Amino acid sequence: MERDADPVTRVLVVVAPSFNMAATMGFIDPFRAANYLDGKPYFKWDFASETGGPCVASNGAEIATVALSDVPSADIVIVSTSWTPEKHVTQKTENALRHWARSGATLGALDTGAFILAQAGLLKGHRATVHYEHIDAFQELYPDVEVVENLFVLDGNRISCCGGSAAVDFGLQIVQGIYGSALANAAARYVFHDRLRGPSEMQQPQGSEPLGTTVPAKLRAAIQAMEANLEEPVPVPEICRKVGISHRQLDRLFSTFIKKTPALYYRDIRLDRARGLVTQTELPIAEVAMASGFASQVHFSRAYKQRFGLPPSRDRIEGRVPFEFRAWPMHRKPAS
Repeated sequence: MERDADPVTRVLVVVAPSFNMAATMGFIDPFRAANYLDGKPYFKWDFASETGGPCVASNGAEIATVALSDVPSADIVIVSTSWTPEKHVTQKTENALRHWARSGATLGALDTGAFILAQAGLLKGHRATVHYEHIDAFQELYPDVEVVENLFVLDGNRISCCGGSAAVDFGLQIVQGIYGSALANAAARYVFHDRLRGPSEMQQPQGSEPLGTTVPAKLRAAIQAMEANLEEPVPVPEICRKVGISHRQLDRLFSTFIKKTPALYYRDIRLDRARGLVTQTELPIAEVAMASGFASQVHFSRAYKQRFGLPPSRDRIEGRVPFEFRAWPMHRKPAS
């Protein structure tokens, strides 16, 4: 992304309804800081949507956008979406993205924006990332794209970021790549970002407890064993043997820290993964059941309704937008 001739880098952020406002503004803020600190217009940016006008984010705030047909030229085009990205992949959007690709622009994505780039055929053979909650769905839908759980990916003229606070690192990395480390460091200090995380860092570092509260190592190991075996569940007694703990001790740890029995927790994380596949892909429900460790579709549907309040067939239709009721965290099978 180095630039020699034009000192101004033009960034276009293409948003769709329910995009993540914090991630989008976090991405832009390093550019604002860089311009301010040196008193030079290193970056100029615009926000666009398919039709233009106000675009409402997932937190209810809105930003003004120009229509895709009215946007200026751009050096970097970033697609910022969050929930239900498939609803915003229209022919008009795809054509615009392909036009920018042909013109030599760097194409990128925030949060679930990579779904739109992949649908337009612009990520084939590339590496990309999305928010970890959507990785399973992305793998199922776009097997020709290597999806990884890194904070962000810089793959030539295709770049992507998982969103959240990593969007600031993403923006700072762009500043560094174009204008050097001195300006990137100054911008990072200005926005109180005390450590620039690189593209090799993972979205969920192993053993990381963001608030500093740690759970016992044996409990963490048991949970990791469960998460590593979602498609073919391992009996809880076998997990106890793997971890080196008695069943009674494991029950006590789960009761103290998780407030559930090991069996119920294991079932629930399989259902959490299933809900991601139900609401974010078109996989047949029977395949979702098998991918989540349920041999019987009837048993799966009954357990799913008990956990989420409606059967998977209805959740596929009704549950794509009301994200307030989605389970968290999403669990997925480890990458092979």
